[in-house]
Amino acid sequence: MANRLASATSPYLLQHAENPVDWWEWEPAAFEEARRRNVPVLLSVGYAACHWCHVMAHESFEDDATAAYLNEHFVSVKVDREERPDVDAVYMSATTAMTGHGGWPMTCVLGHDGTPFFAGTYFPDRPRHGQPSFRQVLEALSDAWAHRGDDVRRTADQIREHLRRESAMAPGAVDADVLDRAHAALSGDFDTQSAGFGGAPKFPPSMVLEFLLRRGGSPMLDATCEAMARGGIYDQLGGGFARYAVDRDWVVPHFEKMLYDNALLLGVYARWGGPLGERVARETADFLLRELRTAEGGFASALDADSEGVEGRFYAWTPAQLAEALAPDDAEWAAATFEVTAAGTFEHGASTLQLLRDPDDAERFERVRSALFEARAARVRPARDDKVVAAWNGWAISSLCAAGRLLGVEEYVDAARAAARLLVDVHLTDGGLRRVSRDGVVGRHAAVLEDYGALAHGLLDLAAATAESEWLDVAGGLLEVALRDFRADDGGFHDTAAGAEALVARPRDPSDNASPSGLSSTVHALSTYAALTGSGRHRQAAEEALASVAVLMERAPRFAGWSLAAAQSMLDGPLEIAVVGRPGPTRDALTERALRRPGAVVVVAEPGTPGIPLLEGRVEVDGRPAAYVCRGMVCERPVTEADDLFG
Repeated sequence: MANRLASATSPYLLQHAENPVDWWEWEPAAFEEARRRNVPVLLSVGYAACHWCHVMAHESFEDDATAAYLNEHFVSVKVDREERPDVDAVYMSATTAMTGHGGWPMTCVLGHDGTPFFAGTYFPDRPRHGQPSFRQVLEALSDAWAHRGDDVRRTADQIREHLRRESAMAPGAVDADVLDRAHAALSGDFDTQSAGFGGAPKFPPSMVLEFLLRRGGSPMLDATCEAMARGGIYDQLGGGFARYAVDRDWVVPHFEKMLYDNALLLGVYARWGGPLGERVARETADFLLRELRTAEGGFASALDADSEGVEGRFYAWTPAQLAEALAPDDAEWAAATFEVTAAGTFEHGASTLQLLRDPDDAERFERVRSALFEARAARVRPARDDKVVAAWNGWAISSLCAAGRLLGVEEYVDAARAAARLLVDVHLTDGGLRRVSRDGVVGRHAAVLEDYGALAHGLLDLAAATAESEWLDVAGGLLEVALRDFRADDGGFHDTAAGAEALVARPRDPSDNASPSGLSSTVHALSTYAALTGSGRHRQAAEEALASVAVLMERAPRFAGWSLAAAQSMLDGPLEIAVVGRPGPTRDALTERALRRPGAVVVVAEPGTPGIPLLEGRVEVDGRPAAYVCRGMVCERPVTEADDLFG
């Protein structure tokens, strides 16, 4: 049996390379083989940090008998959803249509043209809780394929029609009333008891929080940022956020740590500011640099939830474990400070660490926390998915620039620059942008819209942070490709390029879910490029794209947070600020004031810095650094005093 996954870029695929299942990657040859043998295709989609993907792999894909049945009756295809979001999007749409819910692992069975006729998620190795075993499912599907072909074709035809149905909504004007109604709808979904939106499981609403920031803040923003930062979803020892909380109160997380969550939340907390916001931003940025940065300068995708086969083992503590790591009085104090109880707040008597209030002894807190961090470092670490994803690194670049500028930590901007260099030098090839790399070697899969939009936006934020025009030029090229190859007739965007591999349907999902959509990511980049260059064409493209999701923003704002954030900034101008002058206290004061305006595009440089149109013709005023403020294509007089900015 050929080991076709052995040379894969994806760590998730490599985890399955030694399975007894005869796996194929997603490629035409797999479907040709299924056609030759006249068997269906079993499509299994997951990702490296997915806990239940690991469970199903252990129960079924590592089982010789199950593998033998699969190999005889199916052609089995394994896909990393993070490497092929286009494939994932199409079949997740089918899964939710057929079952009413989705998630990973995703299990679909396809005909030879790729059309699904069955879809589900996790299946156990034996019947449980009214759910059939995976083997029972496989046997029923194989029987249907062999003996009820008409039923299979009828189901496939219905799903194909659903997938190909036009997903666009009627465009509408995006004005202050739309954003006000979106804000009101969010208020109706807000959890007044525990903060956040909706009930359990509760996900960090990073994109909605950015919208609230750009509206000038709100009690919903403050309560949610504080609740998450103090809860078990936040790593109180090492910084960084887990994927979501399984409970309403943010106590028990699903422990995997994703780059996209932490990149987006880093920007939110840096801009939210205050003592808590700045501390969390600094700790989260340090987490990114310490635990996710790769040797090549990019950022790895995720850390697993599990270690030693147990979810959360690396992060949870019992009172006895505190006593092993600390002196008796410190252990007792730590248990009270971090909410570690005898009964446990998690599983098996262990507790997640929370910090529900600031400690009364800051020096003791830092000493105890450092000791616990060192003790935890001796534990078996969760595995790292070390592939570098273009879009997620784009968001990291943006937020590291924001944190570096707002907190005055040049190291964060340097890290953003190093990641950008990797993406430009390795991911940008003669054939266009590629989505992933690993160990400095680029993968074969083409980038999707979110990669173009998020990376362009990150490079534009880097250009603004450094006044280095190279990043502006590369971002402009990426946006030209997005406008040429991804744009839809109504002004919105498809998620795959016009010349990309043809799937059962061309994916187009404008909603912001676990991460920003390709459309909203591209809108942020288009509007920022317009602010830096004065390009009316890019501004118009951003406005038309937002108009295509006006209904979504108003009716389902929790799933349009990144679009709402872009719309709020564009409605405000967007605010374009050039701070020009020699380094020193005056320029620093102007810069600090300018950067505190969420959504503003701020460039700081010495007079005569070339390559960025927003800086052209801007000089010091009366020999002093000056801030030039424009909004809505109208400029105000330059000011030399920070107190006069926005006066």
